[in-house]
Amino acid sequence: MHSQTIQAITEELVTRRKQFKKLKLKWRVSNKKSARRSLGWIPFKKVAIKYADGYIQYGKHHFKLWDSYGLSQYSVKTGSFVEDSRGRWYVCLVVDSPKAEKTTVTKAIGIDLGLQDIATCSDGTVISNPKFYRQYEQKLGIAQRARNKKRVRALHAKIANCRKDHLHKASRMLVRENALIVVGDLSAKKLVKTKMAKSVLDTGFSALKTMLKYKCENAGVLFEEVNERFTTQMCSCCGEITASSPKGRTDLRIRVWECESCLSSNQRDLNSAKNILALGHQRLAGGITSF
Repeated sequence: MHSQTIQAITEELVTRRKQFKKLKLKWRVSNKKSARRSLGWIPFKKVAIKYADGYIQYGKHHFKLWDSYGLSQYSVKTGSFVEDSRGRWYVCLVVDSPKAEKTTVTKAIGIDLGLQDIATCSDGTVISNPKFYRQYEQKLGIAQRARNKKRVRALHAKIANCRKDHLHKASRMLVRENALIVVGDLSAKKLVKTKMAKSVLDTGFSALKTMLKYKCENAGVLFEEVNERFTTQMCSCCGEITASSPKGRTDLRIRVWECESCLSSNQRDLNSAKNILALGHQRLAGGITSF
């Protein structure tokens, strides 16, 4: 094992001890039959590897690599060998990439995250929840009842990959077409403790928010997260909260409502997205508080 790997593992240990404020951390579970088995992870730094002609050399070992990115054009900074839940190994490399060209679009949108639709935008764009996992649910149930762990892991990996592919495409589209993206601070951590836990995990809107944040940073697009409290109840036309306004989760069945003050008809998610965009503009106009 290369000395750089030992150093990287030591640095990770120090980081996690500070993060969790513990002197001793739990040992990684290496038993392959354990449901809580820790996946393999071998970190390395730039000097520990060499790349040439589709091969990665780590120490005296050579690993063939399907190079679809043309790694010879980039400068490798660091990386790691990682194992997935199916026992397959991948090499993950961090490289210096050229900065993205500054965006020329001027459009701004607010995004209301949800369960029925992953995201509803203030301009009317809707990122639907395709429910692709439904086609695998029956197969997954059969495999679980048969205790076929290998098949179960394969189906879970397939579902996760389909979800990530959908979210990556949606986030890339939103970043490419907008100069300002404002999202609500809907918390997945809180919702998974409710009866809606399965829907929250299936949708993956928290992952979409994370993707938007780092893709905006790379593309030079402004990204803001605002407190979405009362954005569902407040009319986006007059700003009033009336008796006809839907009241949070208790009135989830109400999708369209009429404001008693200005008599405008509001679609629940679209109205919330417009209010979120307005909050984002107010925050930018007032300045962002530094901590």
